[in-house]
Amino acid sequence: MSGTVGSPAGTGSFTCSELKPRIVIGVTSAQTCLVLKGRIRALKDAGFDVTVVSSPGAQLERIGEEEGGQIQPVPMERKIALARDFLSLLRLYWVLRDQKPAIVEFSTPKAGLLGLVAARLVGVPKRVYLLRGLKFETASGLKRLLLCGAERLSARLAHTVLCTSESVRQTVLALGIVPPVKLKMLGKGSSIGVDVGRFSPGPSDMRRELGIPASARVIGFVGRLTRDKGLPELLDVFKRILDWDPSAILLLVGWFDTAEDALSVELKSRILSHPRIVWAGFVQDPVPYYRVMEVLVLPTLREGFPNTILEASAMGLPVVATTATGSRDAVVPGVTGILVAPGDVNAMSEAVLRLLENNALRRQMGAAGREWVSQNFASQKILALNAEFFKSQLVSPAPAREPR
Repeated sequence: MSGTVGSPAGTGSFTCSELKPRIVIGVTSAQTCLVLKGRIRALKDAGFDVTVVSSPGAQLERIGEEEGGQIQPVPMERKIALARDFLSLLRLYWVLRDQKPAIVEFSTPKAGLLGLVAARLVGVPKRVYLLRGLKFETASGLKRLLLCGAERLSARLAHTVLCTSESVRQTVLALGIVPPVKLKMLGKGSSIGVDVGRFSPGPSDMRRELGIPASARVIGFVGRLTRDKGLPELLDVFKRILDWDPSAILLLVGWFDTAEDALSVELKSRILSHPRIVWAGFVQDPVPYYRVMEVLVLPTLREGFPNTILEASAMGLPVVATTATGSRDAVVPGVTGILVAPGDVNAMSEAVLRLLENNALRRQMGAAGREWVSQNFASQKILALNAEFFKSQLVSPAPAREPR
């Protein structure tokens, strides 16, 4: 493929090289590069050159090594920090001016806003905003107004707004954050899907490695250990589970995130000192840990489309999750798992106990979950939809008038 994709005044031509057009994909935190695994390689296989932009970190380096894309570290703060945000904007501007991409895709609130402003200033022909979740849902007052305003501006600067789930799409539509004409969802949602060959039931030595008795019932959690993920509620649920079965184990796979929804020192200490809680920390391969669990619990308050639920279902595990935005799209209620209202400790405790007490129900939901994920969210299918979408952006015309 050759030719000029666009040529904004004063910046030079944005050219697809003789062989490959370039996509720049940006996220705020290097840790978020975890949700790009497989996606970069799939886009490269589809004929694109890909550059990944995020704050510096091990996961950015890893995605470059494993997926083969170029990487560009640009420090970005998650919180509002005007001086540092302006410096990040300047760095993003120069990265995009140097890369001359045909398409950009930015996601996560800070990278989305700064990246799309920079892309608009540079004149990138096709700009995509990927909504991975709605941070404002757990905010209030002035902070909520600012976050909603940032989402509206990001959507305005984008030519297309991709939603990772139907409930995210419905929410932004209802709030008037994104015009309907810009909204798009690929398939039934998710951004990378699940490798159902890798995430599959099987034996594991992880119980022995973690010192968990073979007879202990294990309730599992995978993800960031934060308030918005529902960790305070999960601890209350586990306390009730121990009243029923004092030998039960809560297995936490994930890291103590330092974002704005970080756990208090008291809660972190409670987790680390609890004799029946096993904290595995961040792991590169969660598969052996899933194989230890009887049930996965995600008491989240907000999501985009939680891959951890899809992974657990592919592993043949029943899931207890919430009806929060994004989360409710990842469970077929009563078939692959049980949904409860966010923050409802009573309902969540009852759901977990119901599954722990009923081996047949656990097996039934686990089998249904694996079949559902295999049919709808296999990574090969989701990544192919991503590649088709970006190819379509190369041939579709940009709007005649840019947003002011």
